[in-house]
Amino acid sequence: MSADAERGHQQRTIRCLIAKVGLDGHDRGAHVISRAFRDAGFEVVYSGLHRSPDEIVQAAVQEDVDVLGLSILSGAHNTLVPKVIEGLEEYGAFEDTLILVGGIIPDEDRPKLKELGVAAVFGPGTSMKETIEFVRENAPRRD
Repeated sequence: MSADAERGHQQRTIRCLIAKVGLDGHDRGAHVISRAFRDAGFEVVYSGLHRSPDEIVQAAVQEDVDVLGLSILSGAHNTLVPKVIEGLEEYGAFEDTLILVGGIIPDEDRPKLKELGVAAVFGPGTSMKETIEFVRENAPRRD
């Protein structure tokens, strides 16, 4: 492979879905992270508000995303995140998707989310730089 082709291969755009799951209507953080990801060169799809776990799974599969960022402020993360993960597993998309959760997640709930397959939980005050670097370092590499 030529040097230019190799650089192009390494520079593949990371595709992200930022999703608001459940009845949570607070979407400012989802908009902020979507804009930061776009500014970082990621391709971003935003789900809009009040999406069911199945709608998010369908969007993730149809858009063939590398990263799924779930924004949850409602407190329903222990119910909704497992449903999204189960749906991704049913479609065979779980292994190829970096799953992130952002929002108000109590410290005691974070280990269970990580056991389920969430790569990271980002709470209020997390720097955009930290989140972007995490995605760049951990997004699945696909051809």
